[in-house]
Amino acid sequence: MSTTSATLPTPAAGLRLEQVRIPVTGMTCAACQARIQRALQRAPGVVDASVNLMMQTAAVTFDANVANPDRLVDIIRQTGYGAELARPDETVLEEQRTRELSDARAYSTLKRKAIVSGVIGAVAMIVSMLPMSMTTDMSAMPSGATMNASEVISQTAFLVRVGLLLASVFVMTWAGRHFYTHAWTALKHGSSDMNTLVALGTGSAFLYSLVATFAPTLFLSRGVPADVYYEAVIVILAFVLTGNLFESRAKIQTTQALQSLVQLRPKVARVVRGEHEVDIAIDDVISDDIVVVRPGERIAVDGVVQWGSSTVDEAMLTGEAMPVFKNIGDRVIGGTVNKTGSFRLRVTTVGAGSVLSQIVQLMRDAQSSRAPIQRLADRVSSIFVPVILLLAILTFGAWYFLADQAPVVRAFSAAVAVLIIACPCAMGLAVPTAVMVATGRGAALGVLIKGGETLQRAGDVTTVVLDKTGTITEGSPKVTDVVWLSGAINASGAIANLLHAPDAVGATTASSDATSARTVLSSASSSSTSARTVVSSASSSPTSAPAELSSDKLLALVAAIESVSEHPLAEAVVRYGREQGVTWAAPEAFQSVTGKGAYGITNNRAIIVGNAAMLADYAIGVEALAAQSDTLTSDAKTLLYVAIDGTLAGVIAVADSIRATSKSAIEEFHAQGLEVLMLTGDTERTAQAIAREAGIQHVRAGLLPDGKVTEIKRLQAQGKVVAMIGDGINDSPALAQADVGMAIGTGADIAVEAADIVLMRGNLQSAVQAIKLSRRTMRVMKQNLFWAFIYNVIGIPIAAGVLYPAFGLLLSPMIASAAMAFSSVSVVTNSLRLRRVTL
Repeated sequence: MSTTSATLPTPAAGLRLEQVRIPVTGMTCAACQARIQRALQRAPGVVDASVNLMMQTAAVTFDANVANPDRLVDIIRQTGYGAELARPDETVLEEQRTRELSDARAYSTLKRKAIVSGVIGAVAMIVSMLPMSMTTDMSAMPSGATMNASEVISQTAFLVRVGLLLASVFVMTWAGRHFYTHAWTALKHGSSDMNTLVALGTGSAFLYSLVATFAPTLFLSRGVPADVYYEAVIVILAFVLTGNLFESRAKIQTTQALQSLVQLRPKVARVVRGEHEVDIAIDDVISDDIVVVRPGERIAVDGVVQWGSSTVDEAMLTGEAMPVFKNIGDRVIGGTVNKTGSFRLRVTTVGAGSVLSQIVQLMRDAQSSRAPIQRLADRVSSIFVPVILLLAILTFGAWYFLADQAPVVRAFSAAVAVLIIACPCAMGLAVPTAVMVATGRGAALGVLIKGGETLQRAGDVTTVVLDKTGTITEGSPKVTDVVWLSGAINASGAIANLLHAPDAVGATTASSDATSARTVLSSASSSSTSARTVVSSASSSPTSAPAELSSDKLLALVAAIESVSEHPLAEAVVRYGREQGVTWAAPEAFQSVTGKGAYGITNNRAIIVGNAAMLADYAIGVEALAAQSDTLTSDAKTLLYVAIDGTLAGVIAVADSIRATSKSAIEEFHAQGLEVLMLTGDTERTAQAIAREAGIQHVRAGLLPDGKVTEIKRLQAQGKVVAMIGDGINDSPALAQADVGMAIGTGADIAVEAADIVLMRGNLQSAVQAIKLSRRTMRVMKQNLFWAFIYNVIGIPIAAGVLYPAFGLLLSPMIASAAMAFSSVSVVTNSLRLRRVTL
């Protein structure tokens, strides 16, 4: 059993919400699904229940103070269906493999039954015509032999009927047994489903034929032909089974994306044990094991490269075609393929915590979810079978009283045709099949969609809101300029209370009449960074005697504080410090301020690093660097001001280049008629420079996380459907507020809770694909629902005989069964087109 509360709704006071996913057996149509769902939703303690016909599962959110998983299983069983909790120690990958084996066995059994039934049905139709052909040959016989021939034909006809009877009994009890057992179970529970319609149609035809075989005078005495329908029973069951076979095959194809992911997991890993390398079962690998990966091998587990380097093909997980270079310290993902080099990795996560397991879990949950558009089909399905039964009775009555000849036979045939042609399955499959195929297609492209509701909402988006850093830009900023103020460092400044009383500190700001940069101290030697360090003069504090520090010592103080921050800008400073060869100790105190910067104490000095607003909180002005700041921000560089012991010390400029795919993706957003808006905490000038380069007209700069939320609420109040695209960490509040939150993720970071969609490829083109996929999927869903409804709206009246008065057209039960089988298959096949859709 797997329970979780990670993505559950906020519980009311006293509620202890949990979620369980229960495999269900025996569901065959939307009516089955609706019945189980109603029973669960009415159960005490159940907050929400979603039953999925395609996945054969029930996802239930419940109050653990009132309900428990075992009780929920009992409720499902009481509706007449099978249910069993998964083993507590069974991982999602093992559970998926078990389901695949079960589906394969079910398909194999169904295939055997459909083939045998089809062959018997074909033979039955040929044999049933034997007495008719013998009657035709009697016209050429001498008159004296006619009587003897009539007796032979009569005896032959009886033997043929008995043979057909035995054949139909075999097919009904072996191949079609589940139709009757499920119908009987449903009847015992006071309900009905598709099995009820098939069982009633074929069962009534069999009983009618049985009476006509052994008591034909009951019909003949009333002027009714004693016809039999054994071959019709066999052929109807063969057609229905064949339809189920095609449907089952199509269902298996809808889960191919999941199957492909599960198959990525190797069965063994080569682990270092002492001085030797040994192959062990993947389930025996534990965290911190050292695993050896050779060229061409599939990486067994998640980990961090400890030795060596290589390129890794991550296409199956992220959709990115180009291999990614991995060096010491880089993360690698289990299931991806090592290409050229050899390396060793230290295992970080195993089992359910692995990236592959998380993706499979996310996809499975998404495919088990329901899209809002399905509610109409659910409402119709809940009353569908009772309505069909009533229509069949009305059809029989109309033909019985209004037919000009053979009223009983025609009434019976039309009623059976109505029962057989009606198909609740098509309506039940219309939406889930599209959701399953679309989420699988998305995963193949590196777009993880967390459910049918998200899939539907994404197609309604009118406005796209973009974060800047890590979304439009690469998210790997580099230090380009370092400007220090000469004479602005107070070596003996007091630090008591400085970091705890913003706005109350009497820090002296550097003079605004500072001259421009005058001395270039050094140039970065790193090949990856071209930064310059500059000293600008400023008047010293009137209350303290400044003592200058070297640029390396200044950089070390800043890097010490930034080394414990998770922000990309902080990482850029730390990386630059290492490239310059400076060293530092861990800070004695540290605190980050969301959207502004960080502060801390290191080497007995109070350090503040952040934007101008951050320094303003401590009454520290940045006017002394105004000229340099204007020049840097005009080049789309982000500024990190530095204050040491309450005095402005300098500014560090960081640049983050625009992703190569961002501009084209934004152009595609515009081409789709979407409004594009950039929200950033950066300065107005830097934001405008980035926006111009990316092709964005609407910009809101200087926003803290709550400011982004406010802006999204403003857009929503205007009636716009907003998609927010961010990095999934700093933008979590905005992602949660948006109608659709899309997180720029990576192959090693897919469980972004605030996001509805995770873009594993890490660029905006994936967001374009997500919206296109949603729109295509909604089109397919609507097509499926249309054809499911129109099939029943047109087919049932034709089966009832509405075309007979005008055209003399009647639909035989066998043709009706073929049409019913085709309807479900057509819906699933239409959904499968999404696997090949070009995005």
